[in-house]
Amino acid sequence: MELKDQVMAYEQQIIQWRRDLHQIPEVGLHLPKTAAYVAEELKKLGITCKNNVGGSGIVALIEGEAKGKTIALRADMDALAIREETDLEYVSTNDNMHACGHDAHTAMLLGAAKVLKDNRHLLKGNVKLLFQAAEEGPGGAKPMLEEGAFENPKVDAVLGLHTGAVGGDIKNGQVGVCFGKMMASMDRFVVKVKGKGCHGAYPEKGVDPIVIAAQIIVSLQSLVSREVQATEPAVVTVGKIHGGTAFNIIPDEVEFEGTVRSTDHHVREWLAKRIGELTQSIAQGMRGQVEYDFYYGYPPLVNDPDFTREFILSVKKVVEEENIMEVKIPVMGGEDMAYFLEQVPGTYFFLGSIMKLDGVQHPHHNSRFMLDESVFATGTALLAQGAIDWLDNN
Repeated sequence: MELKDQVMAYEQQIIQWRRDLHQIPEVGLHLPKTAAYVAEELKKLGITCKNNVGGSGIVALIEGEAKGKTIALRADMDALAIREETDLEYVSTNDNMHACGHDAHTAMLLGAAKVLKDNRHLLKGNVKLLFQAAEEGPGGAKPMLEEGAFENPKVDAVLGLHTGAVGGDIKNGQVGVCFGKMMASMDRFVVKVKGKGCHGAYPEKGVDPIVIAAQIIVSLQSLVSREVQATEPAVVTVGKIHGGTAFNIIPDEVEFEGTVRSTDHHVREWLAKRIGELTQSIAQGMRGQVEYDFYYGYPPLVNDPDFTREFILSVKKVVEEENIMEVKIPVMGGEDMAYFLEQVPGTYFFLGSIMKLDGVQHPHHNSRFMLDESVFATGTALLAQGAIDWLDNN
């Protein structure tokens, strides 16, 4: 029996895992109910695990009957602080929501754990299972690495996925693969513009930080359009601004913050430097001052081309070749799977799985976001087949 057929035999179990998790969404690094649920299900499968790795992260190991290398399979477990507005029978029971599909990721990895445990005789090495917290923030991958998730045994490769509609035109059941830069860095900057408050009728008696901030914000857009190569993806977005208390008073200061996205480390560092230089020079030229802070977040997510080519051979055992889609244009969203891929070769892939609500396809991070459960078994089969084949060939 082919592996994908074995997975289909317990498709309903994967769906039930996902539904159970969907009802108890938790956010951030502390996921007590979610982690306890995953640990208990692993125990039922006869798989021991280490808990509280990098927050509520879980690390488990399946040892093959033959000695060899170790590949890690990763799934994120956290949800978002969004009140769900669907009519699902398994709707969230609290004020949080799995509005990005991480409940499905966790269920798919539990499914992979089951099929790999049942097929230990096929494993020429080890499979390490990584159930990660806080992908939505502040980030759980890096703390897991710092606490030894890739050690004992040492991890040699890593594989992960994202379901839903992250990959744009990837339809349900299709697999999106990329041979290099797939997702952007996710950085944040904060600018505090300091002026001199005064009456709005007499602006000459003060230094207007609102006007200075407006000039800076408009000028920041020139960094991407005029200082970054046109073929290099980059984004500078100001998403928050605050200043002032009344319509006729010029305040002392204005604060705004935004995000920077890029797929290249050099571009990333260049933009961090130039945002600071530009804000300083504009403020000084307009008699103000600024405080500037740049916070490096998740790095760009870059797949290993050789691993990806090898993985596609595994994908062909699970889905038809016409359902394998190459992602040629990077997605400008961020993902802390990038930290794992900085350490070892591997790949991250997209699995189309979206369901409309009242005829509308709602995006990720939306209170009406829904997934197509019929695709979950495919995700499990892809993870398990990818692990078996990589160990067999390496």
